[in-house]
Parts: sequence; C-alpha cells; structure tokens
Amino acid sequence: MAPVSLASETMKDYRSNSLWRLTLRRIFKQRSAIFGMVILSFLILVAIFANVIAPYDPEEVLIGVEAGIKKRSAPCIHILGCPADQPQHIMGIDGNVRDQFSRIIFGSRISLMIGFTTVGFAIIIGTILGALSGYAGGWVDNVIMRILDVLMAFPSLLLAITIVSVLGPGLQNALLAIAIVTIPVYARVVRASVLSIKEMPYVAASRSLGGSPFHILISRILPNAIPPLIVTGTLGIGTAILDAAALSFLGLGAQPPTPEWGTMLGSERNQVFTAPHLVFYPGIAIMLTVLAFNLLGDGLRDAIDPRLGQASE
Repeated sequence: MAPVSLASETMKDYRSNSLWRLTLRRIFKQRSAIFGMVILSFLILVAIFANVIAPYDPEEVLIGVEAGIKKRSAPCIHILGCPADQPQHIMGIDGNVRDQFSRIIFGSRISLMIGFTTVGFAIIIGTILGALSGYAGGWVDNVIMRILDVLMAFPSLLLAITIVSVLGPGLQNALLAIAIVTIPVYARVVRASVLSIKEMPYVAASRSLGGSPFHILISRILPNAIPPLIVTGTLGIGTAILDAAALSFLGLGAQPPTPEWGTMLGSERNQVFTAPHLVFYPGIAIMLTVLAFNLLGDGLRDAIDPRLGQASE
C-alpha cells in the first residue's frame, strides 16, 4: 500500500504544479494582467523606497526651512524652466506648506496597506463563514446567509460611513468598517464554491474512506475554492482603496497630517481652480492604483476561467 500511496501523492503534486504553471502561462498571455502587474510593481517599489525617493518628510512644514516659500505654490521643476535658485518641488506645495510630491510618495504606503489589510481581513472572516455555511447547510446556512443578506441590503459606502460615525473618525476604524461591509461578498463566493465542490466524486470518496468533515473541508474543498476567491480579492483591493479614499475625503478616515490621498483631496477640494495641481496629483494616484488592481483582477479571471482553457485546447 505504501508504494501506491506514494505514487498517488506524487501524481497529485505533479498535477497541482502543472495546473499552477498553466495558470501562470495564461496570466502572462493576458495584456491587461501584464499592464496591471507593471503598474502595481511600480507602486510597490515606490512604497518600499519612499524614504529614498521623497526629498522631504511628508509631514514637515517648510516655513522657516526655505526662504520665500508660499502655500499652494505651483510645481517647480528645474529641467522644465523653473529657476535654478528656487528649491525644486515637482508637484508643488500644499495649503499647509508641505511638499506635495513627498506626500504622494508616502501615500502609496498607506493606500496599499489599506487595500491588503482590509481585503485580507474580509477574506479570512468571509472564508470561515462561507465554508461553514456551504458545508454544514441546514439552519447554519440559513442563519449565516440571512445575517449577511442584511449587511448586503445596505449600500456599502453608506454602511461604512455609519460604522465609522459610531466608532469615531480614524484610519483604523475606516479599515474595520470597509472590511465589515465587504465580508458578505467573499462569504458568498466561498459558499458557492463549497456547495459545488462538496458534491464532487473525490470528496465523496474521501467521505467514504472515513475522512472527518474538518479534514475534508480543509484538505479537499477549500484548496479548490481558492481561485475565484483570488480573483474577487484582487478586484476588491481596488474597491477598498477607493472606499477608504472616499471616507478620508469626508473626514472620516485618515486624519491630518497623515499623507493619505483621499485626505489630501478633501483638504484641497476648494482649490480645484486656483491650485488644480493639489487635486490632480492625488486623484491620478488613486486612479492608477485602482486601475492596476482592476486590470490584474480581470486578467486573473480570464486566466483562471476553465472555459478559457477549454477554448484554447
């Protein structure tokens, strides 16, 4: 029995590795995924090396540091004709006399942290609820799904605003609120996958061989429910970043002087005509970040979709 068991495990590992290699090849054939990965890689590098790239502390007020500096000054770039005797500020000065470029650079750290943290927390809780609901069925399924239906009945951003209003403004409370309102999405994705996978022949075989429900769920069902969860999570990161920016814009998320893009937009929203660069650059940063995750998510969805593999074979 031992050689047969060893051969079975070897074949299983080979098929798993082949599936991952096939998926990676499909991903690199998707132009949208490649473009999204390029933008995302750039943003991650910017966030990692923010201390090196940013010329100033993002919270440093430059009054008394640079002579003659004025708030909301236009960008000064030497190679574009700005006088060499003036300090260079690539994206200008904000309303509190801080370097806008440095704040944009450090804002990438906060935005990526927001996306990965909120979606990671929501996926963990959603996976637990969805797996338990789909595998147990019966009254457990009804109770969990009805509670999640109540959460999904409210507009997500409105519910997040309500939660933050109760807990109090702040970045941590905003992250918690966004995670809570997105849990039902991931729970439903996992539940749908579990309901279809638990009827597969290999799950029935494991059950007939005496496998415990917990072992079957962890080792047989959940690994096969991961692909749609990865796609949904990748798309959800962009949405979470956008929601966090909206809460910060309303004054409910990150609080000044934190260099968060939504907060920067909210602080200078009335200067769109007098100092448009203070609104333009944070808006572009948010757009590029959300675009990167959306493109990557679309590419992953096309690569993981089994129908795409059948069409290409």
